[in-house]
Amino acid sequence: MQPFHRPGDTPVHHLPAQVKIVTALVFLLCVVATRRTEFLAFGLYFAVLAGVWTVARIPPGWLAKRALIETPFVILAFALPFVAGGPTVDLLGVSVSEQGALAGWNILAKGTLGVLVSLTLAATTSPRDLIVGLQRLRVPAMVITIATLMLRYLEVIAAEARRMRTARICRGHDPRFLWQVGATARGIGTLFVRSYERGERVHLAMVSRGWAGAMPDDPRPAGRAAWLFGLVPAVIAAAVLGASL
Repeated sequence: MQPFHRPGDTPVHHLPAQVKIVTALVFLLCVVATRRTEFLAFGLYFAVLAGVWTVARIPPGWLAKRALIETPFVILAFALPFVAGGPTVDLLGVSVSEQGALAGWNILAKGTLGVLVSLTLAATTSPRDLIVGLQRLRVPAMVITIATLMLRYLEVIAAEARRMRTARICRGHDPRFLWQVGATARGIGTLFVRSYERGERVHLAMVSRGWAGAMPDDPRPAGRAAWLFGLVPAVIAAAVLGASL
């Protein structure tokens, strides 16, 4: 079960992975390159993403739950106007730092858009297809291998942690409080050892089945129509960036 992948039968899901990766990268570069005072540009970026979600049939609530990963950055963005120095302005009757407010807005807008772009890519592309897309883009083989094993071993570690937690609860022990930190630390150490041993077995099984450092792939390139359709959000983002310069 992949928490960030949402299978579907839409034009966005059917696009080749390398097209979506390039589009997401160009879109993010446009967002990062936009001046923080171009408020309309950020609104247009969000509108483009909303259009992609509509075509891909991704519910906003599904994205909102997973976007909570950026909560620490949101807290920092809201704190900056009150802790930064420099000239102040009145905002809703409260005196805040002008530079802090702009810096907080910059973090909030670009960070949120970055997370949403990443979630959109992950929702419409399976982990295996992402690896294959990176291979088709000629990403170095070592990076591909690291990403592949990382995705596989994350599942291994999560499964091992669930089994250990179930075993603890069955024995009447479920440490959650500060004075039980010793038990939690010992559990983390045991998890590391067991995950390492299980990872070695997984790697041996992969090699025994012919793993050579690359995913099996159909070498046929993406067609021109796929590139033209898939790059539409990136082209719009580039146009918005150009108009804001």
